[in-house]
Amino acid sequence: MDRLDNTIRPYAWGSTTAIPQLLGIEPSGEPQAEMWMGAHPGAPSRTGRGTLVEVIEADPERELGRPAVARFGPRLPFLLKILAAGAPLSLQVHPDLEQAKEGYEDEEHRNIPIDAPYRNYKDANHKPELICALTEFDGLCGFRDPAEAADLLDGLGVDTLKPYVDLLHAHPEDAALREVLTAVLTADPDEMTRTVAAATAACTRLGGAYAPYADIAHHYPGDPGVIAAMLLNHVRLQPGEALFLGAGIPHAYLNGLGVEIMANSDNVLRCGLTPKHVDVPELLRIVRFEPSDPGVLRPEAAPDGEEVYETPIDEFRLSRYALPEAAGPHDLTRATPQILLCTAGSVRTGEYELTPGQSVFVPAGEKAEVSGAGTLFRATVIV
Repeated sequence: MDRLDNTIRPYAWGSTTAIPQLLGIEPSGEPQAEMWMGAHPGAPSRTGRGTLVEVIEADPERELGRPAVARFGPRLPFLLKILAAGAPLSLQVHPDLEQAKEGYEDEEHRNIPIDAPYRNYKDANHKPELICALTEFDGLCGFRDPAEAADLLDGLGVDTLKPYVDLLHAHPEDAALREVLTAVLTADPDEMTRTVAAATAACTRLGGAYAPYADIAHHYPGDPGVIAAMLLNHVRLQPGEALFLGAGIPHAYLNGLGVEIMANSDNVLRCGLTPKHVDVPELLRIVRFEPSDPGVLRPEAAPDGEEVYETPIDEFRLSRYALPEAAGPHDLTRATPQILLCTAGSVRTGEYELTPGQSVFVPAGEKAEVSGAGTLFRATVIV
């Protein structure tokens, strides 16, 4: 078992206070957006034996277990994060596994540099993800019913939005959503800037259901993603609730602190709310144009006290333990690799006392008993 020393990523949208408050340290004044736990080559966790990448590469079967290596290869297939959004993230979507392989092979064939700002596919993997709220957490997830989106846009009273309203009343629904998103992202930039400014003023004036979009527009003035965001469901998670983001589902995190887990990939297609590259044709190939309920997840309780967030993929499995005062030892030993993360209280595992924000890597089959009073998240895989 190894205590992890983890990198904090200072992305501009990060909160300046949420992660320091969790860790019990003084804020630096700079954004602290994500703390990464895992073996992603961009910022692998460090251990007393080297980086987690080096530890796993030295003996994959010992660290990950033979079944996990056979199923996913000699690498940890997930990345665990603490995510602290102080401002909206980009509106985005992720490819499925087949789309990722096709896109990656195509860009490799065309010799597009891997670090080119206009490159879409950094690897050949998909990127399903799960976000579990530690505080109240706001996000956008999946398309609204087109009629509801039409009413929201119409309620702004902005003349230049009327064509989108009319399109959203057309049938079939998937074609209506596709046409509107395409029209928004390909509109004349100057005209769209004026439309977004008028919509922003209306959102600010009306408040209520429009308040989240006024805040988005404050951070991204003139961005067509402000209008695109109104096509999506707004969801507010309470602590302990979660969202699963599968392939093709447009989404954005807006504000709050959470534990995020994802397949180990960097493949993102952006729809707006970003200065980065937006590849509209490729985006339209990936997006699933169907209205959907956000599908808020609540954990399923097991007899031993483990609360599991069920998802339809195998690269990761996230659960938590809410340990009562002076809880006796819980045996968490598994035949798969694990990362254990404390988010509240104090939890002892092996030789380590974990306080909020601290984590350990547990190799496959390694004895793992936990005790104490606090909240512990467990990330592993399904084989």
